[in-house]
Amino acid sequence: MRRDATVALDLTSDGSAQVALAVGVATGHDAEERFAATQAGRVLPVTVLDDIHGGRLHVIDVRAGDVHIEYTATVSGQAIPADLDAMQQIRYLRPSRYCESDLLRPIAVAEFSGLRGAELLAAVASWVGVRIAYVTGSSLPTDGAVRTMLSRRGVCRDFAHLVVAFLRALDVPARVVAVYAPGLTPMDFHAVAEAAIDGVWHVVDATTLAPRQSLVRIATGRDAADIAFLSARGDLPVRIADLQVLAIADELPLDDTLELAVLR
Repeated sequence: MRRDATVALDLTSDGSAQVALAVGVATGHDAEERFAATQAGRVLPVTVLDDIHGGRLHVIDVRAGDVHIEYTATVSGQAIPADLDAMQQIRYLRPSRYCESDLLRPIAVAEFSGLRGAELLAAVASWVGVRIAYVTGSSLPTDGAVRTMLSRRGVCRDFAHLVVAFLRALDVPARVVAVYAPGLTPMDFHAVAEAAIDGVWHVVDATTLAPRQSLVRIATGRDAADIAFLSARGDLPVRIADLQVLAIADELPLDDTLELAVLR
């Protein structure tokens, strides 16, 4: 399967700042890619850093003014999925800032007790997908799984947080993944969950907005704090003026939500 991703981003900085962008496809993919950042006609130097979860950050230093960033990637074939290791077994069972699995354990046990494996993943995804309304702009960047459950609405990151929190509460290692999602409407960055069953990571997407088999991993982490596509360090604000994301595949597979799927 061939998949193509493009990002066009315009930023406005009020002063000097260091900007880190999680837009590049994760390590493990056979990809041809290009990243370019320009400001006032000058090409900005770029440093690429690997994070502990397998993603990469493109880091640039900007001055006051407008910055234009373009990223393109062509992914040929599919990456070999990584298995669950001992450290991940611990890290991704712990509650985290936006996935308060300790607080949600009583609900998780009441709703999903006795379920295991693929049956459990399908049940959690269905529960979240039916009870949470997908409403653009309905949540705050600081909302976690508990607030999403109480408000009964959110966007993809909120769906993923609630799925992850429920699964961790049931002793299933789970994490949040930022992806390019061919077939997604409206097109944007997308967030899904991954859960470890029998030592293998499987995708769980309660939104069902894009086929899981077409997704391309960008960043992986405990929750949205680890996968933010943009972060900036400086004394003055850096604002997003415009963002356009496009992800396409040479064919979109049919996705049976009752079957296990691996993010590749």
